[in-house]
Amino acid sequence: MSLLVDVIIPALNEEKALPRVLAEIPRPPVRRIIVADNGSTDRTATVAQEHGAEVVREPERGYGAACLRALDQLKDDPPDIVVFLDGDYSDHPAELPSLIDPISAGDADMVIGSRVRGRQERGALSPQQRVGNAIACTALRLVYGAHYTDLGPFRAIRWETLQELGMVDRNFGWTVEMQIKAAKSGVSYREVPVSYRRRIGVSKVSGTFRGSMSAGIKILWLLGRYAWA
Repeated sequence: MSLLVDVIIPALNEEKALPRVLAEIPRPPVRRIIVADNGSTDRTATVAQEHGAEVVREPERGYGAACLRALDQLKDDPPDIVVFLDGDYSDHPAELPSLIDPISAGDADMVIGSRVRGRQERGALSPQQRVGNAIACTALRLVYGAHYTDLGPFRAIRWETLQELGMVDRNFGWTVEMQIKAAKSGVSYREVPVSYRRRIGVSKVSGTFRGSMSAGIKILWLLGRYAWA
């Protein structure tokens, strides 16, 4: 029996990119797409609805806050697998099957799309993203024994596994929190190479010095916090 797959897209002012993202998400296998509008001041919500997505609103700015709000929307009729995907068209939605295949086959409960191992458009990953990834993944290996190459946002996880992790981070630490908790809980995982391109528009995190610094500090703080928990 095929597994139910739902997609969550946190989005802040992504009206230009969202039509392309939504058009390239393969249906099937995807059943529902939830766009979590994270306080957009443009037509993000309207565009999402026009292209067949469900929209929930989370006015508190933060990647994790948007993801948590979208997960609440799914609780009454949960999928078997949740896929997280950015709304800026930097990921390649058509590669979604490669993320869910290891879960469908019973080989993993969580799959991370690794931009480091995949094809990258020149300049798609900023220097600060590369350095931050390298530091965080080295710490994850040394402290938790988890062999990741990326903290990429394009990822898939079993619904039940995600509920057991008890995600709480409401901003920059969402991806690393998931990978730390998965490592500590012994969740079976895989990485698959994914393609990555320059995003449409300016990143709210890596596109600014303040955003990059805040994200880096939060990731390091979480690595230390959970190491002693």
